Order: sequence, then structure tokens, then C-alpha cells
Amino acid sequence: MSRRGPILHSRTQWLLLGLALFFSLVLFMYLLECAPQTDGNASLPGVGRENYGKEYYQALLQEQEEHYQTRATSLKRQIAQLKQELQEMSEKMRSLQEKKHVGANGIGYQGNREQTPSDLLEFLHSQIDRAEVSIGAKLPSEYGVVPFESFTLMKVFQLEMGLTRHPEEKPVRKDKRDELVEVIEAGLEVINNPDEDDEQEDEEGPLGEKLIFNENDFIEGYYRTERDKGTQYELFFKKADLMEYRHVTLFRPFGPLMKVKNEMIDITRSIINIIVPLAERTEAFSQFMQNFRDVCIHQDKRIHLTVVYFGKEGLSKVKSILESVSRFIKRILVFGEILASG
Repeated sequence: MSRRGPILHSRTQWLLLGLALFFSLVLFMYLLECAPQTDGNASLPGVGRENYGKEYYQALLQEQEEHYQTRATSLKRQIAQLKQELQEMSEKMRSLQEKKHVGANGIGYQGNREQTPSDLLEFLHSQIDRAEVSIGAKLPSEYGVVPFESFTLMKVFQLEMGLTRHPEEKPVRKDKRDELVEVIEAGLEVINNPDEDDEQEDEEGPLGEKLIFNENDFIEGYYRTERDKGTQYELFFKKADLMEYRHVTLFRPFGPLMKVKNEMIDITRSIINIIVPLAERTEAFSQFMQNFRDVCIHQDKRIHLTVVYFGKEGLSKVKSILESVSRFIKRILVFGEILASG
């Protein structure tokens, strides 16, 4: 019994070792069967059979090229169709605008003046004559004055602040923006195509061509609405290299825009008057005078400043600030005379 134990134990170990080797062999054969083929011809069909690979890829590229050409042709056809529709819509809009802008002093479109009924023209002219456009009107008190509101291309500065509680309306409401854009375009039409009775002459550019204004030359405008007459617009345009403004007055008498005045304003000798009402706040006034000296005196020099001070507290400091600025202005004038004489 003592011999059989070790013999059985050794046989068991050899049996287990054989089973392990057998399973390892089976696993190795399984891996060989399931692994992907490493043959070059199987993995790269174009390498072993080179002619077939080139033809295949050439056919594929040809097919893709035909597809893109078909797509490009379709897009070109759609673009041409959209251009045609856009042109038709533009012609319709132009005809509608021609029907809209009528009147003896209408903006452009001279051909439709005779088609406007005479009673409508008389009514429109009567609205202009009644409004404070070309002549003043006698008012019972200051409360009867209708104030102006100013605007630029991007902003409207209103007196009634509305819900925002801020005088600057930005962004501008769509209805008001469309109205002001129409007014600016009408003003450009008046300037670029003046009538014979306009107070301006055709001005030429540096190369002898006709001077054309665009919306970038619009500086600012003012408008107010008299509820029983219509809306008055005052527009100002200026080229960067010209020392003159173009001033256009338009009026909308609850109908089409009508031209009232088109004139040229020469600013070479114009003086700007600034009136500053002040009470205390001497520190803010000192900063204002610093800006006034840097901007107005250095750059323009054609400005007249009037300070209206209320009260006595701080008056001496305000006087000293004004005296220092006046001494600075005298030094500037003397220095300019020395340069001119030299």
C-alpha cells in the first residue's frame, strides 16, 4: 500500500499534465483557425491584383464625380430660378413704389404726378401750409410746442422714455426703424436727384464725377409729429472731405412723403453756440472744461461757450476754471500768430 500511493500520485500528475497539454494544443489550433488571414492578397485586394484595383477605384471616382456634377447642375438651375423670381419681385416692388410716391413735390417718380387727383394734392399742400415746416405758428403758451426727437442710423433719442426709462432707444422698434429707413432713403433720393427749384448745384467729386451720397453720409435727423397735420423730418448729410452739410426737410401729411426743402449749408464760417446751465457740481464742470479744451479748442476753435450759473456757492471756483481756460485760449492764439508770422 505504501508503494501504490506514490505511483497513483505520479500517474495523476502525468494525466493532469497531459490534459493541460492537450487543451493548450486545442486552444492553439482554435486561435490559428479564427485569426484573420495575413496573406497580402487577401487583405489588400488591390496589391495582388493591381489591374482590378485601379479599375475599381477609377470607377468609384467616376461615379462620385458624376454625382457631384449632377448636384452642381441642379443647384445652378435653382439659383437661376431664384434670380428670376427675385427680379420679378423687384419689378413688382418698383411699380408699387412708383404708385405710392406721387405728388407735385413727391420724392422722384416724376411721371406719376399728373395721375394724382388734384383734390388730394390740394389737401396734402394744405397740410404742409398749416404745419410748422416752412413758417412759424403762434402758440398760446410753451406747452403748445411740439418737441423734436433725434435719431441716427442705429439709435433714437426720445424725450418720453417709455417702459425702458432711458432716453436712448436701442434697439429701435421695427416699425419705427422701417419708417426712419424709408425717410433716409427719400432724403438721399432728393440729394442725388435734385429738382430745378432746389437750392443746390450738382457738385463734382475729386475725379470730376457726380457726387453721390449714401446712407453712411447720414449724420443725424430730427422728427416730430403734429397729430392733426403730419410728421416733419429734418435730415443732415455730410461727406467726410467736404466742409458743408446737405439739409433736407421732408413732411408726411398722413400720406406719401413730400419734399419741402433741399439746401446746402456751408460750415466754413459757422460758429457753434453751446449754453451750459450749471448749479454747483464744480468737479463735473471742471471735467467738462477739460474735454471742451481738448476737443473743441484744439480741433475746431469755432465755438462760443456760455455758462449760466445758478446760485453763489461754487461760483468763484467756476470763474477760476473759466479764467484758466481763457488764458489757455490766448496762449493758443498767440502761438498761432507766431507760427503764421514765422
